[in-house]
Amino acid sequence: MEDKAYTPDEVAKVFQISKHTVYELIKRGELQAFKIGNKMRIEHSEIERFKESSKAPAKKGPIEQTAATGSLAASIRLSGSHDFLVEHFSKQAARAINLQIQPSYIGSLEGLMLLYRGQCDIAAIHLLDPSSQEYNLPFIHQIFIYESILVMRLASREQGFIVSKGNPKNIHDFTDLTRKDIQFINRQKGSGTRFLLDSKLAGFGIDPRMINGYDNEEWNHLSAASYISRGIVDTAFGIQSAASHLGLDFIPVANENFDLVFRFTHENKQSLTALINYLQSAGFKDSLTDLEGYDITNLGKIIYQTTKTEELL
Repeated sequence: MEDKAYTPDEVAKVFQISKHTVYELIKRGELQAFKIGNKMRIEHSEIERFKESSKAPAKKGPIEQTAATGSLAASIRLSGSHDFLVEHFSKQAARAINLQIQPSYIGSLEGLMLLYRGQCDIAAIHLLDPSSQEYNLPFIHQIFIYESILVMRLASREQGFIVSKGNPKNIHDFTDLTRKDIQFINRQKGSGTRFLLDSKLAGFGIDPRMINGYDNEEWNHLSAASYISRGIVDTAFGIQSAASHLGLDFIPVANENFDLVFRFTHENKQSLTALINYLQSAGFKDSLTDLEGYDITNLGKIIYQTTKTEELL
């Protein structure tokens, strides 16, 4: 039963929702799917995970530790950018420290704003500040004044052009996107990839209106890359690992910092502390095997924290 894969129609019947809603959940990264040819499939285990994450949360109180096992009985809400390493540590944390992470892949900026409003516990971000050309910290310094915040480096990633095998359209730089024979697929506004793309286009003096498909948006790297593997578009701007997953070629353009931002409260401090310790452990690093396009040299490094956070830890 665990190995069974379902169609979007079957998932819609399970949850008594429309097929359109299922596709929207997949598009936003809230429900993970894979493709066989042009057909979308969802694993049974993913349906069960989504079921659990969709349950109404219990009334908040102090986070308790299970006396018998010492494992945390809590769930943590993560919002922000989609990334394969984030998917991996979410699954690993459930197994290793009994901590359920509820992900919502809605883009870096939206994730950071949910964290600011107290609607999640962790934000996954890679936001380039155009003025300083620095990642993430300029936004954090502006938004979080009184909150207890800790910022951890997850990885550095390669961003660039995802193209068909052999690069048949000979795409190499941003000026190629303005060619009439090139069809592009973009990421949604508020995503870190969109921030980086727009910054690069401005630097080259390129009017986005000259790019065929600039207004066509997808919500995660794999969905954008799938348009290329299906021959619908010629290129997307995204991460190397998405290209590798689908057997596509990749032209590197920039290296970016991908960070996790933790917001501590009295309710979540035990769970977040346990998760941080796990992410810094040799056990978690040993679990990472498919790292094409990633540099994890600084994985687990604390790059910023407020005094209030130090008091909570």
